[in-house]
Amino acid sequence: MRLSLTHATGMALCIWAGILPMAAQAYVGPGAGLTAIGTMIALLAALVLAVVGFVWYPIKRMMRSKAPADIPDNSEQPK
Repeated sequence: MRLSLTHATGMALCIWAGILPMAAQAYVGPGAGLTAIGTMIALLAALVLAVVGFVWYPIKRMMRSKAPADIPDNSEQPK
């Protein structure tokens, strides 16, 4: 069974209208609101720090391994 463009469009509009939220008659108190905002900021900060850690650590290790090894060590001083 093939759907015509009109039927497919009508079905898409019905699904879209069913998904759309109606006006919410709700109240979020200051405690819950600040908690939600703080949680989102902490989640974003954790994700950013995780990405930075996964990117920065290999770069730092690569830079350390390319350091010249023939630098004289001044810890042995003549007596």
